[in-house]
Amino acid sequence: MSASKCFAVIGDSRGIGEALREQLLGDGHQVIGVSRSGVQRAPSGANDRYQSLVFDAVQHPCDLSGFTDRLDGLVYCPGSISLRPLRGLKRERFLKDWEINFYGAVQTLQANQALLNQSEFASVVLFSTVAVATGMPYHSSIAAAKGAVEGLTRSLAAEWAPKIRVNAIAPSLTDTPLAASLLNSDAKRSAAEDRHPMKRITSAAEVASLAVWLLDSNSSSMSGQVLALDGGISGVR
Repeated sequence: MSASKCFAVIGDSRGIGEALREQLLGDGHQVIGVSRSGVQRAPSGANDRYQSLVFDAVQHPCDLSGFTDRLDGLVYCPGSISLRPLRGLKRERFLKDWEINFYGAVQTLQANQALLNQSEFASVVLFSTVAVATGMPYHSSIAAAKGAVEGLTRSLAAEWAPKIRVNAIAPSLTDTPLAASLLNSDAKRSAAEDRHPMKRITSAAEVASLAVWLLDSNSSSMSGQVLALDGGISGVR
């Protein structure tokens, strides 16, 4: 990226959000990070460019107007993984996945649209999952919620063009704390790698790098897209 910009990363305390925060700060940008736990210490030399807010953006609208007068980009990272047979999924689980993955993003964007409009050319990045485009067993709750995210991505890209771009990333299993229970043994990791044509698990840093590109002006012609970063599992046999 070129000139310093101001970005909000919702869910920046770990995983993809943490990796994204580090990359944006490393590029010299200002970052407002929002998470339920907060981040105790900013990277060395970045204290004047980083604000860590302790706030539950899933449960409450996260209005950042008290911390900046514009946002050049916003990334909503909170997510969940609910892998269970349909018959074992209760209403509460479906609603929780919906709130975390979809409605938390909706109310965050509603609360900060005015700040995004203050930017000359803003970008929003949301997160889906490969399980929306590729049917996978036990993914009904999370795939349904992320399918709504993909619909939101395309609808807002049309509604907010040309001022604000909106795109989504649809990763496969990614090496983050959220997926720890699925990768916590050599056997599980090996089996997960073998399911992907690229025979590897995507890192949080890789996903964050794609988000950085979507925030940058180098991707200024891209909006309304869902990009699969999934080790080839959705398109290669």
